[in-house]
Amino acid sequence: MASAEVINAQSNTTAAGSTGKQVQMRVWRGGPEGGQFQEYGVPAQEGEVVLDVIHRIQATDAPDLAVRWNCKAGKCGSCSAEINGKPRLMCMTRMNTMPEGEPITVSPMKTFPTIKDLVTDVSYNFEKAKQVPAFKPKPVEADGTRRMYQEDVDRVQEFHKCIECFLCQDVCHVIRDHEENKPAFAGPRLFVRLAALEMHPLDDNDRLDLIKQRAGLSFCNITKCCSEVCPEHIKITDNAIIPLKERVVSEFHDPVVWVYRKLTGKKGQLQAAPVPSQSQ
Repeated sequence: MASAEVINAQSNTTAAGSTGKQVQMRVWRGGPEGGQFQEYGVPAQEGEVVLDVIHRIQATDAPDLAVRWNCKAGKCGSCSAEINGKPRLMCMTRMNTMPEGEPITVSPMKTFPTIKDLVTDVSYNFEKAKQVPAFKPKPVEADGTRRMYQEDVDRVQEFHKCIECFLCQDVCHVIRDHEENKPAFAGPRLFVRLAALEMHPLDDNDRLDLIKQRAGLSFCNITKCCSEVCPEHIKITDNAIIPLKERVVSEFHDPVVWVYRKLTGKKGQLQAAPVPSQSQ
């Protein structure tokens, strides 16, 4: 295999955009039963991202290399992987940002079962999504309209930027390091979805019991690792998880709400947490 790599590298040095330098790639090859890293030497080219190099390896040395991708524009979330140990989108990771002269390691997301090579089974996320009650609009007002403030619209708009790359799920240590937690923990991506619904000014569904019991919000200890890897820069911890925790505490553990309900026999109305500032 090594000699084939050398021949391939020499035959491609005259390719358009070639810099004359070599890039050493260590790509995970294997399936559910296990695997190992395979090394490939390819000529460096100007302006490439990691996904470009993976495609060149497919075209020259490993036509059976499995990789999931679609848009190559950072909007479909398909090409998630771990590059040098960090969860990233391959199409948004530029080769010139990698340490020069060192091998670049590309492996599948650790948190999910490997199907083949760089492709993982992320169906866990979709099964959890099925548990989330859908949007339920409030009744119209007396004049037949529904109104909401612009600040409330802005609050939930951030959450709709999610491209479901599941990098936040991959880096979350609650399920990354503890497979047994998956049945009881929804994960950062689903907390973003729950926040988008719970904080929508026109939604009339109650999901707080689900968030507390089946989604396992209390498992999260707000390390903010999910926010750090989000390619859409959603402040998952500050703007979704912490406000959800505040609502759960108010609903189930606030002594003032408990006394109010005891005295009035009514269910206390929860107040929405303040809209996060742009500086957060």
